[in-house]
Amino acid sequence: MTTTAPRKTGRKRGHGEGSITQRKSDGLWQAALTLPDGKRKYLYGKTRKDVQDKLARALHETRGGLPLPDNRQTLKAFLQKWLIEVARPKVRATTLTRYTFDVKRIGDSAIGRFPLAQVTPQAIQAFLNDLTAQGLSARSVQHSRAVLRSALTCAERWGLVPRNAARLVSPPRAQHHEAPAISPEQAGAILDAFEGHPFEALVTVALGTGLRKGELMGLRWDDVDLNAGTLTVRHQLQRINGKRELTEPKSRQSRRTIALAPSVVESLRLQRVRQLEMRLAAGARWQETNHVFTSAVGSGLDQSNVTHTFQAQLKRAGAPHMRFHDLRHGAASLLLTQGVSARAVMDVLGHSQITLTLGTYSHIINEVRRDAADKMEGVFERRRVANQTRAN
Repeated sequence: MTTTAPRKTGRKRGHGEGSITQRKSDGLWQAALTLPDGKRKYLYGKTRKDVQDKLARALHETRGGLPLPDNRQTLKAFLQKWLIEVARPKVRATTLTRYTFDVKRIGDSAIGRFPLAQVTPQAIQAFLNDLTAQGLSARSVQHSRAVLRSALTCAERWGLVPRNAARLVSPPRAQHHEAPAISPEQAGAILDAFEGHPFEALVTVALGTGLRKGELMGLRWDDVDLNAGTLTVRHQLQRINGKRELTEPKSRQSRRTIALAPSVVESLRLQRVRQLEMRLAAGARWQETNHVFTSAVGSGLDQSNVTHTFQAQLKRAGAPHMRFHDLRHGAASLLLTQGVSARAVMDVLGHSQITLTLGTYSHIINEVRRDAADKMEGVFERRRVANQTRAN
């Protein structure tokens, strides 16, 4: 009678599994997959099931014409490649600087060492939670998640990952802060504090137009039409890699033309005279940049220095402390409380969406709505008084 030798368990492949074996050296399971080009790809796992799952995915992807994920490429390596080849050619320099910072933050963390194809929603959620635990603001954590989502969208499109894991993760919600409002009396006090100061025109234009700080620094005389009483935002001045450079506006809506109040036009006329005086005083040291707001030798202003000087002058004048950016919020609040529509304020500020304007200044808009209701009540009150008069 012929006997059949017992089959060794855990060694042979099952039906449709491909070539799956267990290595004697370390006990790891491995599968050998022959690619369409004849090359062999090895997949590894701690259990037969791990390898079966990897092999099934690999067979599905290769039959679908997708490239087989490279388990040796880490998330960090892919992000660095994406930053150079995808992000850098299409984003603004300031955005690239922020992306670079976030890519380094992600790459230097534990998740950066993960193989790209093995980055899961759970791993990304743990990474974001860790950033929050380190004390980073919700907005900073949101930025890191946004960079991950953008990069993994590219990886998904290239077939390097089966899905975008970052899209399945919820970032922390940023706390909503009400934009500070400035009353006409407060605006007058600020303007008084800078009367005769080198920043007098800068503060006047900021409060009268709501321009962003970089837009003010990048404003050139070619952008200003004093006769027509308008200015056009075409650039912003930013510090990039330690150097001040003119860059494109923040968005398409940021490129805009603004009508100026007569007092703002007059302030710009005085600024032109003061700049000519500075040019004569500087002599050969003068640097011709054509900027409206410059240093004593004509060079562009540094944003951080502007903030320090602004706040120091407020303190000397006994005025309340505030950020320079609050002048932009002040301009918006003054316009809204004077009855200017939210849509018009959106255009002046260069917001990309009306929802941004409504959300940022919702508390002010609610006050304006209440004022509108009170004025409407005045119409009904006059009618009641008229009816009572006729009845008497």
